[in-house]
Amino acid sequence: MTEGSVILEIKKLEKSFGGLKAVDRCSIEVKEGSITGLMGPNGAGKTTLFNLITGFYKSDKGEIWFHEEEITGLPVHKVVRKGIGRTFQIPRELREMTVLENLMLVPDNQKGEYIWNSLFRSRSVRAQERYIQDKALDVLEFLELIDLREEYAKNLSSGQKKLLELAKSLMAEPKLILLDEPGAGINPTLMKKLNRNIEQLRERGKTFFLIEHDMDLITYLCDTVIVMDRGRELVQGTPEEIKKDERVIEAYLGRA
Repeated sequence: MTEGSVILEIKKLEKSFGGLKAVDRCSIEVKEGSITGLMGPNGAGKTTLFNLITGFYKSDKGEIWFHEEEITGLPVHKVVRKGIGRTFQIPRELREMTVLENLMLVPDNQKGEYIWNSLFRSRSVRAQERYIQDKALDVLEFLELIDLREEYAKNLSSGQKKLLELAKSLMAEPKLILLDEPGAGINPTLMKKLNRNIEQLRERGKTFFLIEHDMDLITYLCDTVIVMDRGRELVQGTPEEIKKDERVIEAYLGRA
């Protein structure tokens, strides 16, 4: 794919829960190498859209394409293998495990998971474990979490847990990373660190699609902003264009 081509394409996606249509014929494109923001009032369908993309929900109608390959309806683990990573608004760390252990559990098909390999291919198992550990340490070094590698995840601050979410995502070597409200609950110092990490990862070829309500954060990070309302794309543009758009003001303020 050439630079700036479409990496993620949503085509007329629909998802209902009972009588509530959370996503309503939504069509969205995300360009490769971009940092694209997704905004909208509460209940607009943003997180539901992320859940559909990443396989946590199955759509009722519509299509999801990633790198020109349809991934509609794939389960979570297959979406991850395709190259889509995701963080959550509420971090999902393994509380009773260390930061390093949280990362080392991410790669799938580890040889040590099988008793036969542990008994008869122990050298191969140990070699893979060393490789995964080195990779995890590299990720922690990059995100400046290396000093917390032996800390239990439950003891991390809210901001540190957000960084741990990103670290776990990076262990799967994603091409596209979906961030669900990365700025929520993070103090200004950690937020600057997270912003720097995102910018550096973009320079390394990663694409970001993020849900965020903080307009300052959106303005600082994003090239393009998509605003959803009532399950559909309402408007798309640069952060400055979005700030001035009357449709966006009406959606947030609820004008008639």
